[in-house]
Amino acid sequence: MNFARAMWKAIGEVPLRELLRERGVAFLKVSPKSMLPFFSLISSKDLGHIIITMRPPLSEDLWRRGRRTGANTKANSLRAKSGGEAHLRDWTSHANPDITIADNVLRFKAQGHGAKGDNIYEFQIEFLEPVEPKPVCRVTQRQLNITVQKKESNWWERLTKQEKRPLFLAPDFDRWLDESDAEMELKEKEEEKINKMKIESRVPKDPFKHLKKGYLIMYNLVQFLGFSWIFVNMTVRLFILGTDSFYDTFHTIADMMYFCQTLALMEIMNSLIGLVRSPLRPTVAQIFGRNFVLFVVLGSLEEMQSKPVVFFIFYFWSIIELFRYPYYMLSCIGIEWKPLTWLRYTAWIPLYPLGGLAEAVCIIQSIPIFSETGKFSLGLPNPLNVTIQFSFLLQIYLIALFLGVYINFHHLYKQRKQHLGPKKRKMK
Repeated sequence: MNFARAMWKAIGEVPLRELLRERGVAFLKVSPKSMLPFFSLISSKDLGHIIITMRPPLSEDLWRRGRRTGANTKANSLRAKSGGEAHLRDWTSHANPDITIADNVLRFKAQGHGAKGDNIYEFQIEFLEPVEPKPVCRVTQRQLNITVQKKESNWWERLTKQEKRPLFLAPDFDRWLDESDAEMELKEKEEEKINKMKIESRVPKDPFKHLKKGYLIMYNLVQFLGFSWIFVNMTVRLFILGTDSFYDTFHTIADMMYFCQTLALMEIMNSLIGLVRSPLRPTVAQIFGRNFVLFVVLGSLEEMQSKPVVFFIFYFWSIIELFRYPYYMLSCIGIEWKPLTWLRYTAWIPLYPLGGLAEAVCIIQSIPIFSETGKFSLGLPNPLNVTIQFSFLLQIYLIALFLGVYINFHHLYKQRKQHLGPKKRKMK
């Protein structure tokens, strides 16, 4: 900007104006009493966009003091590098700005505080070539941003349709961009693209890629069908038998649950060899926790197999997997169904605590039975003559159970934030 001022003093207003017209830009200083907002226009001759910075005029008192606000402050427009767009910023505090584009004319009107105090300020720009009639406006506490899209990405001879420059436009040399700059930028992007392709070509292709994908699809499909059978069977029995179905759930469903939970051990292997990106710790915590309850507690105690808690454990497990396995199966073939994604990363919020609570109730109910029968208790040889009761280990396991629930909760929360959280948009 200092260079521009030096040019203005050395060359004079008229020669500089002609120079800027050749560049496709108009230049003007705004007067302190003008009702028009001050704004700078740059790169009107750019390939695909126009960039505008708009600022309010100073009040006459502030103008005399020369404070660095309003028109005296350096123009801070966006970079002239986003293809096919025009960006406009307004630093006044506008209430409900009216911004329209009709007949290729941008019209701005808003209530704001400027040189005439609290008043209505407005301006209009008739563009040289067609632009899209729908400007994008975003209001923040500091400024007002307006984006206007060119219909065709090309270099304009000048900004406005009228040959005579408007009386409120000025260039921002700090953000000037001409054809040579754009060509250099395009060349850099092409070189970056070529380098990326070279790097990708150096990475050896996996000859078993399709085989691995086919295996993962079949695994998730089989698990989905297995848990679907469990869920449908239990639901139908619940509607037909009512609460009586609680007491024989294990004898009806156990074989299929044994199959599904044994097959689930493959998920640990998949994570270990890198077939899937799932972290190992939450996977191990979930699978070993379920298999411990299923095989050790329920499978070894006939007294526990007729407890109503078995129904709730199996039901919560099956509902969770109805969303998880279809999601993974579709992900293998690059398909994302948003309702399924939402269910996958939302249904666990009530189901995981309920499932963990049902497992804890099952452990608590089994402790007296293990204490009475002495099953799985470990008796140490003399001279110690000490017996480690399995019921005592179950009490310790209760702590590990809630720790495992916390690990899975933390892991699933991070995944939910990643998949369903707000996306960060890159500013161009």
